[in-house]
Amino acid sequence: MLHKGPKLRTLADVNQSKVNEEQLIDFLIATPLNATSLEAQRTKPSSLFPIAHDAYTRLLHRLEPDPTLWEEVESEVQQKSGVLILDDSVLDKPHAQKIVLVHHMWSDKHHRVVKGIDLITLLWTDGDRHLPCDYLIYDRTNYGITKNNNFEDMLEVAKSQGFTP
Repeated sequence: MLHKGPKLRTLADVNQSKVNEEQLIDFLIATPLNATSLEAQRTKPSSLFPIAHDAYTRLLHRLEPDPTLWEEVESEVQQKSGVLILDDSVLDKPHAQKIVLVHHMWSDKHHRVVKGIDLITLLWTDGDRHLPCDYLIYDRTNYGITKNNNFEDMLEVAKSQGFTP
């Protein structure tokens, strides 16, 4: 009699990635508000081998940072006009326990000190469109330089890219 139970997994099945970049991007596009790995797991249709939330986390760790932000927006910005905006934002992480980049910092949004990640962004705008041209996750413990030094560096890079807004 043939066994008609679930298919047994081979070593190749175990080592193969359960989620790919395209699936992650599709999820991020479809879920603009709650883009967490747990939400990705919840929204993935059930199958014989469901995708665990850790598969999304492992994918993010495997991906190399994409340094092509400027290449993506270069054709859209007009370096000789518009305005450059330096933005210092706090990405709230109130429940973080052991995330390296999480520090206590002042949040203008909450008007108090919160736990979060400090994101510095250089935006170009013509009044209608707002396009990020550069960004930096600021880690005060490892950089040894101030945010103002980082701002100056980002503006120098923008100047070398032809910005004269």
